Amino acid sequence: MKKANSRNRRAASKSKIAPKNVDEYLAGIPESSRGTFNKMRAAIRSAVPPQAAEIISYRIPAFKDKGVLVWFAAFSNHCSLFPTAAVIEAFKDELKTFSTSKGTIHFPTDKPLPTALVKKLVKARVAQNESKKRR
Repeated sequence: MKKANSRNRRAASKSKIAPKNVDEYLAGIPESSRGTFNKMRAAIRSAVPPQAAEIISYRIPAFKDKGVLVWFAAFSNHCSLFPTAAVIEAFKDELKTFSTSKGTIHFPTDKPLPTALVKKLVKARVAQNESKKRR
């Protein structure tokens, strides 16, 4: 059996030193991914609560408000959104045209980013986080 090529799974920022902030992360990604990454970042920012902080978690960008809401990252040929498995399951019909795994959605960098869908996914994650806080 042939081993899977790990090159496509590696984050675009290949430095061994973890970035300290999202702007530092952005400086390390390929130009081909920056447009999609910046659009995703803006869409997420518009959907999270105003007090949510942009952080680095697990060496990739994330937004946090009393816990991490979503993670996002740039790769050589796609940008990924990590909104949790429950959100992906809830929107599985709307995500049929995208590559997904249990907790990740891949948005190809050579196609327009569906910003309305990204916002909808993030808002669902925020609502999920809010309902956990109320319990």
